[in-house]
Amino acid sequence: MPTLLSFGHGFSARALSRILPSDWTVYGTTRTKEKAEVLRAEGIKPIIWPGEALDTALKEATHLLISAGPSEQGDPVLNTLNDEIKALAPRLEWAGYLSTTGVYGDHQGDWVDETTALTPATKRGQLRVSAEAEWQSIPNLPLHIFRLAGIYGPGRGPFAKVRNGTARRIIKQGQVFSRIHVEDIAQVLWASITRPNIGAVYNLCDNDPAPPEDVIEYAAQLLGAPVPPAIDYETAEMTPMARSFYAESKKVSNERIKTELGVKLKYPDYKTGLRALLKLEQDSAERPL
Repeated sequence: MPTLLSFGHGFSARALSRILPSDWTVYGTTRTKEKAEVLRAEGIKPIIWPGEALDTALKEATHLLISAGPSEQGDPVLNTLNDEIKALAPRLEWAGYLSTTGVYGDHQGDWVDETTALTPATKRGQLRVSAEAEWQSIPNLPLHIFRLAGIYGPGRGPFAKVRNGTARRIIKQGQVFSRIHVEDIAQVLWASITRPNIGAVYNLCDNDPAPPEDVIEYAAQLLGAPVPPAIDYETAEMTPMARSFYAESKKVSNERIKTELGVKLKYPDYKTGLRALLKLEQDSAERPL
């Protein structure tokens, strides 16, 4: 029986588990009892980790997904379970590591693909480059690396901020971001599971890199709300974390997921995705309790 062991079973991993065939077993780690109960209600076998034993999940796993992000101390899974992962590796059919397009750094709005050199401009990106290398060094691990652009989906979109008046259209000349709907992340992961290519790296993003202010403007238009005023990046009040996202501008190519995995994106651009999110919200609001 196929069994997925998922470290850091969060937004993207949960989307994958929802589309897995019914004969799959999924073990998912989480940090709290509350989140464990949410996962259990979705048919996941939750493991509160660090804390609870992983012996059964490690013994049964045929597939491995790592969503847990690295810290200054390194990769949290390999820091704790390096020997166990090395022992598991030869028995696995597939392993996936969720990384970020931040590993490419700043390209001043130019295109990047999976062959582009890794020159991260932020500490987050540097930690991801190190973590990718750590996982790639595990002998006999059938590893696939997925570099994710900005993730959005149900419960993660611009509508709440537009509605409550906190959305800001920060303008930085030439700034573009790539993004991807969480359901498209799930379908790419499943496509890879069904046709593994050990050692492959894939960019996960839609077809339409766009300035962030355009996304906010379109969200406001969909809601019939006032478009937030433009704010110049140079004078905008921003946290260091928020400002760091603007340190990088690039267009990310997604050709490989189409040509190699045969993926057809459900949400090929942010306008399609936002319209679908709003419809989902409206349908949920109209559904009787």
